[in-house]
Amino acid sequence: MRTPPDSLRIALGAALVLCTLAGCNTSFLSREHTAPAPAPAQPVSASAAVLSEYLLLLQRLVQGSASDQAEIVARAQNEYDAVPTPSRELKLALILATPGHPATDQPRAQRLLRELAAHPETLLPAERALAFLELSQIDDHLTLVAENRRLQTEAAREDQARMASANRRLQAEVEENGRLRKELEEARAKLDAIANIERSLNERKPGTTTPHP
Repeated sequence: MRTPPDSLRIALGAALVLCTLAGCNTSFLSREHTAPAPAPAQPVSASAAVLSEYLLLLQRLVQGSASDQAEIVARAQNEYDAVPTPSRELKLALILATPGHPATDQPRAQRLLRELAAHPETLLPAERALAFLELSQIDDHLTLVAENRRLQTEAAREDQARMASANRRLQAEVEENGRLRKELEEARAKLDAIANIERSLNERKPGTTTPHP
């Protein structure tokens, strides 16, 4: 059984509080089968029932196999494509926002949730609260991701700048060494030429002769 990521545990925990306040039955979150809870004194509200369905769906998504996850995503997408109601849009957004499965797409989930946030009157009170909570978490997460990417880009750019600077210094040193080597070779050539000239002059200098009486 998979362990839900921290971000999802926070979302489920907060949603669970909302569900509890709304009066819904949360016994489905227990990992062990327990005795049925007593029937509530008052009818469960529509908002609480819908929220309970969302929580159960997300639990199945996190703990399901890869094939189960793919089926959940495909069904939610098909239902939304067929009749794009606010509730189906919220369901799809929650699924896409949930990490740990191949179809996770938080930027798209963010767009869907922002569309819903622009028309909150189309959702039940518990749905509005859940959508707001999830959108806040996605905004924070994507902001951190963007900031981390920016820092990585800046670090890479600084590394490239340092590397380019080091290459320029190395190239300058190579060129300077080449210039000095050339000057040294020219100086040696001049010395050799001077030495040859002196040797030639010494060879041509007449020897000392004895004067006649």
